[in-house]
Amino acid sequence: MVPRVVSFDAVFMSLPALQILRYGLPALLVTAGFVVLFAVEGDIRWDGWSMLVGSGLSLLLLNWLFRLGARGDEERDAEQAARDYLTEHGHWPDEQ
Repeated sequence: MVPRVVSFDAVFMSLPALQILRYGLPALLVTAGFVVLFAVEGDIRWDGWSMLVGSGLSLLLLNWLFRLGARGDEERDAEQAARDYLTEHGHWPDEQ
């Protein structure tokens, strides 16, 4: 069995401050957009709503895309660990 390697990135990504940045800031921006929509008078409220909600959703999308790309790095690392195991032991880790 191949030992699971825990990288610095995996530890850093699980910090509470990063979770707040990843999900809290987009939620705050979307909420602020709806506050602006209902609290401001005139046509400017639609501009404020669209800017705040759009920036919150785009930040959420960018976070998701970054995590999707980082997952590919983890898969490559696991594949490399399996290949190293094959080189050392002569068979794949999941074979008997």
